[in-house]
Amino acid sequence: NLLVLIKNNPWDIKVSEIEQTPILPQTIFKIPNPTMTLHSSNFTNCSISDFKHTVYPIAYLFIFFLGLFGNLISLFFFICSSFRRKASFSPVNILMLNLLLSDLMMVCSLPFRAAYYLMDYWAFGDITCRIMSYVFYINMYGSIYFLAVLSVVRFVAIVKPFTYVRWQSSTRAWTLCIVIWLIVSVASIPLLKAGTYEDSNQTKCLDLRPSQVGTIITLNRGVLFLGFVMPFVVISVCYIFAALYLLKLRKTRQSQRSQFNHKKSCSLVIIVLLIFFACFMPYHVVRTLFLESCHYIESLRKAAVIAHCLASGNSCLDPLLFFFVGENFTIEFKRIGGTVQTSKIYSAVHLASLGE
Repeated sequence: NLLVLIKNNPWDIKVSEIEQTPILPQTIFKIPNPTMTLHSSNFTNCSISDFKHTVYPIAYLFIFFLGLFGNLISLFFFICSSFRRKASFSPVNILMLNLLLSDLMMVCSLPFRAAYYLMDYWAFGDITCRIMSYVFYINMYGSIYFLAVLSVVRFVAIVKPFTYVRWQSSTRAWTLCIVIWLIVSVASIPLLKAGTYEDSNQTKCLDLRPSQVGTIITLNRGVLFLGFVMPFVVISVCYIFAALYLLKLRKTRQSQRSQFNHKKSCSLVIIVLLIFFACFMPYHVVRTLFLESCHYIESLRKAAVIAHCLASGNSCLDPLLFFFVGENFTIEFKRIGGTVQTSKIYSAVHLASLGE
C-alpha cells in the first residue's frame, strides 16, 4: 500500500531511491541534539544583524573619540597636579586614577569592535577576540567597584571626618585598588574561552553563540548580584545617609571650606548616580531580560544593543569625576588655564608694543 501511494504521489519521488534509503528512527522523528537547551534553541532566531551593524560602529567610534579625549585630558591634569601637590596621591585621587586607567583600556578596544561590525567578520586573530570581551567586563565591573569604594570613602569623609583623616593612606588605597583589579580579572577569566568561530565561511567574534547561552545565564545571575546589585545597594545607602547628614549641617553655620567640600560631595553623588542609572542599570536589566526571554519581542534585542553601548559610554562620563570631585584638579585646571590666558595677553601686548 505504501508503494502504491508513493507511485501516485504528486511530488514525483522515485521509488528506487526510497527503497535504497534505510529507514532509521531519526529520519522519521527529528531527535534533538541532547546538548541543545530550550534557551539555545530560542537564540537561533535571536538576530538583528542590520541593526547591530549600524548602531555599534557609530556608538563605539563616538565613545572612542570622546572617551579618549576626556581620559587623556584627565591623565594630563593628574600628572601635572602630582608633581606640584602631595594631595594628588590621596585615596580619592588614587581611586579615580585607577578608574581612568580602566577607561583608557576600554576605549582602546572600541576601534576593534567598530571594525568588526563594519566589516562583518573578525580580522584581528583569535587572541585579540578573546581579549575584547575580557577587557569590556573588567572595565565595567572594575568601574562599578571603584565607584562603590569611592562612595564609601566620601561617606566616611563627610560623616566621620576625623576617622577619615586618621585612616587615609595612599598605601591602603593602592592595596585596595590592586585587590579590586585581581578580583575582577580572575572573575572574568571564563570570558577568555570565547574566541573566534566560523559561521557561513566567515570568522565571527563578540556574538553570543547558542551553545553558550545556558552557561551565560547561570553566570549572569551571580554577576548581576555581586557585580551590580550589591555595589548599587552600598552606594545608595552611603548617599542616603550622607544626604541626611548634609541636610542637618545646612541648618548650622559653616565655613567656606566646609561648604566647598559639601558641594563636591553633592557633585560626586550626582555623577556616580548618573553613571549607574545611565550606563550600568539599563545594561544589567536588559541583559537579564534578553538572556531569559529574547524570543518574545524583537525590540528587547535592539534594547540589548543600545544598553551595551550605554555601558561602554561610562568611559566618557568618568572624567567628570576628575573635574568636579578630584582633589586639586579644579585648581590645577584653573592654574594651567590661567597660564595659557596670561601667555596670550602677554603676546598681544608684546605685538602691540612692536606696532604689529
